[in-house]
Amino acid sequence: MNVRAPARAVELTIDGETVKVPEGSTLLETCRRQGCDIPTLCFGDTITAKNACRVCMVELEGSRVLVPSCSRTVEPGMIVRTNTDRVNHSRRMVLELLGSSVDLSTTPNVARWNEEYGADPTRHGPPAVSGEGQRDAARTGHHHAVTGDHAETVLQPAKVDNDLYVRDYGKCILCYQCVDACGEQWQNTFAITVAGRGFDARISTEFALGLPDSACVYCGNCIAVCPTGALTPKVEFDMRLAGTWDESRQTATDTICPYCGVGCNLTLHVQDNTIVKVTSPADHDITHGNLCIKGRFGFGHVQPRPEP
Repeated sequence: MNVRAPARAVELTIDGETVKVPEGSTLLETCRRQGCDIPTLCFGDTITAKNACRVCMVELEGSRVLVPSCSRTVEPGMIVRTNTDRVNHSRRMVLELLGSSVDLSTTPNVARWNEEYGADPTRHGPPAVSGEGQRDAARTGHHHAVTGDHAETVLQPAKVDNDLYVRDYGKCILCYQCVDACGEQWQNTFAITVAGRGFDARISTEFALGLPDSACVYCGNCIAVCPTGALTPKVEFDMRLAGTWDESRQTATDTICPYCGVGCNLTLHVQDNTIVKVTSPADHDITHGNLCIKGRFGFGHVQPRPEP
């Protein structure tokens, strides 16, 4: 019988404190074990890190540049600093540039990070407003004109072409997590990919088809990994537009999916005695946060349908 050898311990220094962690750990994992609150946007527990957002950078002694903590693995003797002027300046700059070009209004923790690092995205111009935000702005009269390619790639209207989920690419930070979840890392459907290059890069279906005409199987695993709300269940999108979405009033209950014998864990998010969203725990050894169309969207039969 093959027995896996235990992981070798690696000793390094984090913010002046010597720590020992298993070989193969990332700096982000190590820092979080030490209680360091390192911001991340493009990092996900179930997807290989892509180093896209650059907000998790830390200072590594001997390195000319800051290093991404989400993907850099530990090495013996490393001396890492997570809270220096250089690190904080980098995070502030990234938050400001992203916030000035992408709608981060539904991205968790961004408001807190902006305050913590003194980031002011409005220094670079009016804040970006996504398709959802444009409708809100139109109702309130607080809308600013946007022209040129920027309007086409960043402030495009939300794509509502099916009853299950919405693509609001005005909130997309090109972290590529949805592409990986739809591709070889999980679903292997390859319905979405990166189109264009450089400033024209964007997430798209093949030939920019609508979802009903694409290879999408509506598993919603892209939604599960999206960190900004660019991919949102239709129910949540509609409730946000109506101003009724309120996570403070929601409860989360774990249960088992009833549709087949696989045993997927479901987390039912309930507001006002109505299921508004279904997710799955990222650390569950069967789903790893993934579900099929029935598990993620097939909850309508357990509650009354709205009046026509």
